[in-house]
Amino acid sequence: MSDCLFCKIVAGQIPSRCLYEDDELIAFHDIHPHAPVHFLVVPKQHISTMSDVDARHAALLGKMMVLGAKLAGEQGCAVRTDEAGKTVGGFKLLFNTGPDGGQEVYHLHLHVIGGPRPWRSGN
Repeated sequence: MSDCLFCKIVAGQIPSRCLYEDDELIAFHDIHPHAPVHFLVVPKQHISTMSDVDARHAALLGKMMVLGAKLAGEQGCAVRTDEAGKTVGGFKLLFNTGPDGGQEVYHLHLHVIGGPRPWRSGN
């Protein structure tokens, strides 16, 4: 879609701080991060919202989730046990869908959000 921000990033028309790219997906840092770690996993295929996916997209959605978790770990958010034996780390995987769901760019994208608190505000 010619006016879609993420389609332009996929096409290389708008620069991004890319973390990952393959034939189906691109992952890049969010330009307005809400946490120390905040990046997006975006399918190269234009899909407007989660309301537009169906069974044909199951493998793509699974790949997005697996990649988001892998990259979160690489960015320092993996769940692990510290020296004192305490479980630490973690991240959120989030799809905003539609205006009531907080979606701002109408190209499906997965937010991966994590890092040390206090960024977390009651969620």
